Amino acid sequence: MSPDEIEGLVRSWLASERIEIREQEDERANLHLLVKYPQGKNGHMFAIIIPKGRGLLAISSMTRVDAGQQKAMKELMKSEEDEWKSWIHECRMQLIASGVDWGIHLGHSSDKRTGPLQAFNVSEPVWFDGLTKNEMMQNLRRLWLAKLGIIHEIKFMFGTGSGKPGPVDDWQGKKDQRTRVGRPSSPPTEEIHTDDSMSFGEGFDPSDWI
Repeated sequence: MSPDEIEGLVRSWLASERIEIREQEDERANLHLLVKYPQGKNGHMFAIIIPKGRGLLAISSMTRVDAGQQKAMKELMKSEEDEWKSWIHECRMQLIASGVDWGIHLGHSSDKRTGPLQAFNVSEPVWFDGLTKNEMMQNLRRLWLAKLGIIHEIKFMFGTGSGKPGPVDDWQGKKDQRTRVGRPSSPPTEEIHTDDSMSFGEGFDPSDWI
């Protein structure tokens, strides 16, 4: 099927599930939508994208960690460094076990990424030859559950936070202001939930699918 045919199917599937969409301008994509899944107050924002020149649909979402939770992480890092390392290791293992593609953003100065967890993203591609309504909706569900797992780990360990978005060092001073799949240049505000140098998962960027 062509990208135009896939776009028509995706729109009809989302409409049949009563999922609201927001159109996004993206010169690199045949389709770029923001959707809330699941519906209701517990829903999360996801990007659904058909990149130009690729035979796939990419679904991704970013979560920014609360400022209060980041502060609590810093306190743990100072008082119980081994416990902090064990906690962030368990988060990585949980993301690996979820089966989705993922990346994390740790606070850093210069090349040393020794700060708190500031943000994380999850992503999943579906190639056109395997794309069905069930596969797309199950991918949204898997990504949502993968996010919930880390969000609950953060809340359990570091509390509910202050309700204000924390900093994300990787987003500071970005020259490219185009929206990237799952890793926006400017920090998102829709969701605040709550030696590690380039270890597995840290450098993954869902925009690599484009």
